[in-house]
Order: sequence, then C-alpha cells, then structure tokens
Amino acid sequence: MFQDNLSDTLKKLKITAVDRTEDSLEGCLDCLLQALAQNNMETSEKIQGSGILQLFASLLIPQSSCSAKIANIIAEVAKNEFMRIPCVDAGLISPLVQLLNSKDQEVLLQTGRALGNICYDSHEGRSAVDQAGGAQIVIDHLRSLCSITDPANEKLLTVFCGMLMNYSNENDSLQAQLINMGVIPTLVKLLGIHCQNAALTEMCLVAFGNLAELESSKEQFASTNIAEELVKLFKKQIEHDKREMIFEVLAPLAENDAIKLQLVEAGLVECLLEIVQQKVDSDKEDDIAELKTASDLMVLLLLGDESMQKLFEGGKGNVFQRVLSWIPSNNHQLQLAGALAIANFARNDGNCIHMVDNGIVEKLTDLLDRHVEDGNVTVQHAALSALRNLAIPVVNKAKMLSAGVTEAVLKFLKSEMPPVQFKLLGTLRMLIDAQAEAAEQLGKNVKLVERLVEWCEAKDHAGVMGESNRLLSALIRHSKSKDVIKTIVQSGGIKHLVTMATSEHVIMQNEALVALALIAALELGTAEKDIESAKLVQILHKLLADERSAPEIKYNSMVLICALMGSESLHKEVQDLAFLDVVSKLRSHENKSVAQQASLTEQRLTVES
Repeated sequence: MFQDNLSDTLKKLKITAVDRTEDSLEGCLDCLLQALAQNNMETSEKIQGSGILQLFASLLIPQSSCSAKIANIIAEVAKNEFMRIPCVDAGLISPLVQLLNSKDQEVLLQTGRALGNICYDSHEGRSAVDQAGGAQIVIDHLRSLCSITDPANEKLLTVFCGMLMNYSNENDSLQAQLINMGVIPTLVKLLGIHCQNAALTEMCLVAFGNLAELESSKEQFASTNIAEELVKLFKKQIEHDKREMIFEVLAPLAENDAIKLQLVEAGLVECLLEIVQQKVDSDKEDDIAELKTASDLMVLLLLGDESMQKLFEGGKGNVFQRVLSWIPSNNHQLQLAGALAIANFARNDGNCIHMVDNGIVEKLTDLLDRHVEDGNVTVQHAALSALRNLAIPVVNKAKMLSAGVTEAVLKFLKSEMPPVQFKLLGTLRMLIDAQAEAAEQLGKNVKLVERLVEWCEAKDHAGVMGESNRLLSALIRHSKSKDVIKTIVQSGGIKHLVTMATSEHVIMQNEALVALALIAALELGTAEKDIESAKLVQILHKLLADERSAPEIKYNSMVLICALMGSESLHKEVQDLAFLDVVSKLRSHENKSVAQQASLTEQRLTVES
C-alpha cells in the first residue's frame, strides 16, 4: 500500500507542480510528510530517484503558502547523510536562504531546520550556505528576536542556534566567520535571557564549546559577561550531564587570563570547592569524573597571575586553606591537584616565603613519603614541582634544607620516570644554590653522583640530561670542595662537564667552564687524565677562536687555560695549539674584562712557553 501510494503521490506532485494549483499541491506534500514519518530512509530514496528535489527549488518562493511544508520535507530528507549532497546539487540552498527573509515564524522554523540538517557533517552543504550568505541573516534574526521569551520564539531561536552549530562545527574558517559577525555577544545575551529554557541553553553551551576552541574567540568572550552567566547557570544545575556540559565550555575559556579572573570574581571557585567536598568520598564513576574536572579546573584558574594572587589573599584566603587540606587527603586526584595548586601559588617570592614559614614543606614531604614505593608518578612530579618553586627565594633554601627536603627528594633517585627525574634534579639544584655545606654533603654522596653521571647520557631525554649536567656543575661551583671534585672525577663526571662546555645554551657553557676552572685550581692532578682524554684544550681553542662565543665564554675559557697550565701534559697541549695568536687578537675586544684577561693570559703564555 505504502509503496504504490508514494509513487502515485510523486507522479501527481510533478503534474501539480507545473499547474501550480496550491490546494492539490498541499495534499501531495501532506502525503509525503506522512510517508517520511512512517519510513524516512525509504521515502527519501524514492524522492531522490523521482527528480522531485529539482522541482522543489522552483516551488520554494516566498509568496507561496506551501513553502513551509516543502522546507519541512527537505529538513526530513536531509536527516539522511546520502540526501545532503543531492539537496545541494538540486539548487535548494539559494531559495532556502531567500526564505530566511520571511516574516512567517513557521517558514523560518522549517527553513532553519532544513539548512541545519543539510549542513550537518557536510562540507558541500556548508559551502553552499556560506556562498548564499545564510549565516549573517540567521545571526541578525538571533539579535532581533533575542529578547522575546514566548515558547514558539524560543523554539525558533533553538533551531537557529542549532543551524549555526551544524554550519560551523569543526570548521575553523567558518567559526572565525561567525565570530567576526559578532555571534559571541549575541549568544551570551541569549543565554542570560533564556536560562530557564533547557533546550536553548544547551544549544548555546554547545556553540560556546565549539567557538571557545578558537584562540580568536577568547578576546570576544572576555568582553562579555559570559563568566557571570556560566557560573549562574552552573549553580542551578543538579544533573551531572548538565554540569559536564558547562565544564566543557569553562575549560577552554579558562585558558584566557582575563576570563580566569572574571570566573574567580563570579564565584566559580566556591562552586568547585563545594563539588570537591560533595564528591570526595564517592566511588561512583560520575562523581570521580566530576571531582577530577573540578579540581583540574581549580588548578587551571591558578595559572593566571592575577587570579592566583586574588585567591592566595596573603595566604589567609579560604581557597588557599581548602587547597592545603587536599594534600594530606587519601584521594590521589586531590593530592595531585593540591600539589599542583601549591606549585602555582609558588610563582612569586612573597608567596613562597609565606608558605614555607607556615609549614607547607612538611605537608609536601609527607606527601612524597606516601608515594615512594610504587607511588603515583603524577603526584610525585607535582609535589617535586612545588618544592622546586618554593626553593627559589634565597631565604627559603636553608629553611627547606633543615626541614629535610634533600632526604625526601633523594628517595626518588631510583625512579625510572624522566618527568620525576627532571623535577628531582631541578629541586636539588635550586636548594644548593649558594649553600656550600649542602652542596658539599650532596657532592660527596656517591650514589647521587653516579646516578647523575648515568643521567648525563640520557640521550632520549634532553631535559634530564641538561639538568644532570647542571647539577654536577652546581655541586662543584657551590661547594668549592676537593672531596666533591674527587667524587665526581672517580664517578666519571669530567667528560660530561667538558661536553657541557660546548652546549648551545650560553648559561650551561658558562656553568661548565666555571666548574672546570675550579677543578683545575683545586684538584688538577686527580682530573688531569680525564681532561686530556675529553680533549678540553682543543675545545677551549675552538671557543676562543669562534667569533660567535659570548664575552663571558671567552673570559672563562682564558681563565681555565691559565689554570690548566699547572699540568705538564696539558701545558704541552696548550703550546702545541697556537693559543697566542687567538689570545692576542682578544686584547682589543670591546668587552673590557675580556681584553684585560687576554693581556694576562698572553703574559702567562709568553712566560711559560
């Protein structure tokens, strides 16, 4: 029955379309809509085969009373992926876009649906709507209808938002086009006015989520009251899925520092802390996910300097205190977020000093102790990051050393995880800066020095390799101790310091040269053979001859040459290479210190040749 009827209807439709008799045309269209409601896919295939789509293009005229029904049929057939390109090829886009200028609400609703469905996941559909200028008309409608809250209008607004979503989804250039047309302030206004309407609110959120991925959108968002609206909406939500949707918008927006501050001022942090408190003891999957999202977002808000300082409130703030209480909790996610939050609070000296004076170090070392044996790598990494940052201010170093930080950190020497190794090295390097006693103690620790030498060869992990070299050098520079130098020589560290002198980073080159000069001054006999086999003299010649070498590199290379001449075999190497030529040229160097050192070195070379 269905098949025969449909074929008859399609034939009849072709005849009626030519006569343009609206009554019988309407009857045919009703039959088609019924058939589509019964079996959309099969009916759509029939419609495609019958050539009716091309007819629709000519029937879609603003003054026709059938336009809404035809647009409705197109919307229904375009639910099928295979129908979207045929709709474009039949020339339907341009007349549909024309219909967007209608005053009739039903026509607008069905046209919005039709265009939205044709654009869904269809490059061809989007291109055609783009060329016909459909987006601007829809945005203008959203603007002018924005303040009307009756249900029919809200339904239309929802369809229009959905159409823009399908039009621009995952397409950067079309999203950028909508942003340039000013869609963001309009959508934010919609959200504020229609926050009681679930469907429309949801549409706005999905749209924000898509647009917020684009860097260029962040400034536009920052100039609206999106933060306030989202926080207001968030406070009203009880369902997990709804909150999840808002989170998906908040996360990309909160990457922008101005919006971070707006979110803090709108009271988001209080909402997040409440979620953490509610969910912390739950083992339901949704609650665990929400706890993670809330605590991650909290850490993200602390990445902005202003938002972080506002929440620190001189270390007296409720937020800071609550975050502190996460560190001793039994929940790994909270321990992690707590440690990361402290690392973020520890971004200026004032905060670091306050936190160390108020016992943060013990909390972090206790946390590390709980994660020594097959612990959680992310928690280890976060706690070490926090300690490293806290160790930057000079006044904190001695306090942290006497609080046992080095002992706590050294327990992770056996870690095989490069991120943990990297932070461990950085923390130790910060701690011993200008702390001679601590540097000597660590530098005589054979286990540590041997591990450093091993990590100096970690070719796959440039960060670990660089930090190991820098710590080796720091142990010598800050301890100036013969015992430390002997330990490093015996563990095979010399060749790494010599290699470090050729680093592409001037700061590392310099640290290596200063350490080698101390070795040459204090323990040349012990290190002589290793210095020779590492070809240090040849490297120094290269550094002095290279015009690109920084002034401090030239200066320290000459100091080192003078120190090396205390060894007979190295002295001979210096004589064999034409050092005098290179050094005498440097006497006229624009840098005074370099020129002076060149004169001294030249005298030394001449006297001893």
